[in-house]
Amino acid sequence: MKAIFSASRYTESGAQTLNQCALHRIRRYIPRSLQPYYMNKLIFGNLVYRPLRSLLSLTAVAIEVVMIVSVTAIMLGMLNDTKSRTSGIGADLIVRPANSSFLVGVSGAPVSAKVANVLARLPHVAVAAPVAVQFVTGKSLENIFGIDYESFNALRPFVFLSGTPFQHPYDVIVDDVYARSDKGHRVGERISIMNHQFRICGIVEHGKGGRKFIPLATLDQLTGSEGKASLFYLKLDSLANEASVEQEITSMPGMQGYQVQTIQDLLSQMTPSRLPGLEPALNSVIGIACIIGFLVIFQSMYLAVMERTREIGILKALGASKAYIVSAILRETGMLAVGGIVLGIALSYVARVAVTSTFTTTAFPITAHWILWATILSLVSALIGAIYPAYKAARKDPIDALAYE
Repeated sequence: MKAIFSASRYTESGAQTLNQCALHRIRRYIPRSLQPYYMNKLIFGNLVYRPLRSLLSLTAVAIEVVMIVSVTAIMLGMLNDTKSRTSGIGADLIVRPANSSFLVGVSGAPVSAKVANVLARLPHVAVAAPVAVQFVTGKSLENIFGIDYESFNALRPFVFLSGTPFQHPYDVIVDDVYARSDKGHRVGERISIMNHQFRICGIVEHGKGGRKFIPLATLDQLTGSEGKASLFYLKLDSLANEASVEQEITSMPGMQGYQVQTIQDLLSQMTPSRLPGLEPALNSVIGIACIIGFLVIFQSMYLAVMERTREIGILKALGASKAYIVSAILRETGMLAVGGIVLGIALSYVARVAVTSTFTTTAFPITAHWILWATILSLVSALIGAIYPAYKAARKDPIDALAYE
């Protein structure tokens, strides 16, 4: 037994001596400046040697990037589009009944539209426009604006590209963004709104709150809320009078519970952190994307380490340190992650073209901010997924690894 142990030690010592000599010769004939080049070449060769696994890893990272960039683009694009259209209405104050949501279209039409007449008689109020907003679903999610044309147009006049204001109860004014959708719409065409046929009487420039405007009385009739409104937009004679008008409204009998807010304050609330459920939804999507990237990279690199046990043993027998082995695994993961990130960014632009061509009224802004975040999160989750396989590879015993079948 003692003889076997001695022979084993002699063999291991001799192997280490020979391997150290071989490593010395490699380092002697390959300049230090070129060693990283040869290591990257070896890693690239490993990726090419296993194309299917490399492709799956690239795809997983690309999906992670697409999920982060695309979902945030759609959600934030819709939010920013709503902010832009709200600011284009031309109002200075917005008045809503008590307990109503600041999300337009959620609260229905709970108060009398005649409140607009009371508000219009206040000092410093130039225009009071009652509006009913109905949230509808169909080919897309949208808000239908029921307006009193004269007062709503007085906030900031519509810019007509073609057609005229309402001529009949079942006329609809649409903006140019909607007019370009679905292969185009024109004045005189009939479209379905809330299961009723409406004639397009005019096409206007976008940016006035909604994309479809119908008479207030008609929307009230369709929703069974005759003479009602969801909110009131006020235009003042001067912005300096905002505070005094707000105080006058809240002190009026019967209107103490009404919410009065400047348009600028309303716009400042339209952020992911202030909108119910939006920020958790974004974080959930980003978290799921990172988990997908982590798990796929972890599985891929773990299997790669198992398959390369003998190769790792040879490297360690040549004198490669644990840090060298870990660095090799992480470099390979980095190459996969970078390739997946580039692919994911390209697919995100493809997704934008597909979405905007199918749903032409949907905003899909791809920003450098979220591309940077998607790149960082994807790279970090991939490297974290490779840490344990790299650590496992670095701890392998060279004698056991060389004997591995």
